[in-house]
Amino acid sequence: MMKTLLTATAMTAALTAAAQAEIKVGVLHSLSGTMAISETTLKDTVLMMIEEQNAKGGINGEMLVPVVVDPASDWPLFAEKARELISDQGVDVIFGCWTSVSRKSVLPVIEELNGLMFYPVQYEGEESSKNVFYTGAAPNQQAIPATDYYLEELGVEKFALLGTDYVYPRTTNKILEQYLKDKGIAEEDIFVNYTPFGHSDWSKIVADVVALGADGKKVGVISTINGDANIGFYKELAAAGVSADDIPVVAFSVGEEELSGLDTTNLVGHLAAWNYFQSAESETNDAFIESWKAFAGEERVTNDPMEATYIGFKMWAEAVEKAGTTDVDAVREAMYGLEVENLTGGTAVMLPNHHLAKPVLIGEILEDGQFDIISQTEEVPGDAWTDFLAESAVLKSDWKDLGCGMYNTDTESCVQIKSNY
Repeated sequence: MMKTLLTATAMTAALTAAAQAEIKVGVLHSLSGTMAISETTLKDTVLMMIEEQNAKGGINGEMLVPVVVDPASDWPLFAEKARELISDQGVDVIFGCWTSVSRKSVLPVIEELNGLMFYPVQYEGEESSKNVFYTGAAPNQQAIPATDYYLEELGVEKFALLGTDYVYPRTTNKILEQYLKDKGIAEEDIFVNYTPFGHSDWSKIVADVVALGADGKKVGVISTINGDANIGFYKELAAAGVSADDIPVVAFSVGEEELSGLDTTNLVGHLAAWNYFQSAESETNDAFIESWKAFAGEERVTNDPMEATYIGFKMWAEAVEKAGTTDVDAVREAMYGLEVENLTGGTAVMLPNHHLAKPVLIGEILEDGQFDIISQTEEVPGDAWTDFLAESAVLKSDWKDLGCGMYNTDTESCVQIKSNY
């Protein structure tokens, strides 16, 4: 009887140890609602990365287990699901969010619980949390270079800034408005318009954009429209007979995945600004595309937020291995200075401000839904606080040496950041 009890106890201990010998990875992406068109692919990307890492033996001998939730494009629900992942499920890291409003919803939760999140999408900057690594583009890695391309290469003289009505488009356009004015563009030559998520009736807005060029000046659209609203927008452009030669559109949230659901016949020549396109030529990209198609299906495409997810996951795995633990504070310290090959042939480096150095690419839409890369820079360091707004130009983020995400260089003091979303 005693031997049986000892055996049972040993088995229980072994099972408990086995249960502990795993790393839980939270996946916080909308699988339904208006943002599912973009976010479902990122969920699949994380699952592919987990599968590949486990095939290598996991991390430090521990297998990775995905914990997937669906915040359903409901911004308050993102906060609830983040709390569920950390408090109830005990995840060691979260890969998630697309829109800034969803990230802002999650921010107080992960800071309260000292969680760790990798955010893989371009955003408006003006934020720095010690609990978030921002692997997507800051404005100086996407919006500003795209605007320069319009000014310097296309000779655009009037600008229509069209966005979905939430924090990312509004803050990005605030930065761009000031930047354009600094470049000599008159206020009356800048048209700004915001629409709700899922907006479908674009006739008046497109008519207003066309009317902007009535005086013969070259008009360009800078689009921060997100989600499935893009479908109606591009359809209305085509219905109005507007071509890329007439009024070019450069989009910050339209990539290969979004185009795969559109008739691209009338979109040829319009532009997108990202840090990666599937058409990038590198051996690393070829291998990534091959792995993705084998995992998700031959018809599936890759895109920029997938590359940002890939880089973030690679860096996190390396940091955990280096730290010898999934402890958030230890992993954070191990992240600084890590280098990972990006998919465009260069190297991504994690900076002390929790942003990456990334190249900036301008792509022209082709009939097959891919992009012809017509401009590419060297790696540009991401800037958490823009240089183009007076209140932000004096700020810097340095979590490595200063331990501060909002350091005022004039007063040489750290401003306490409080999440109020």
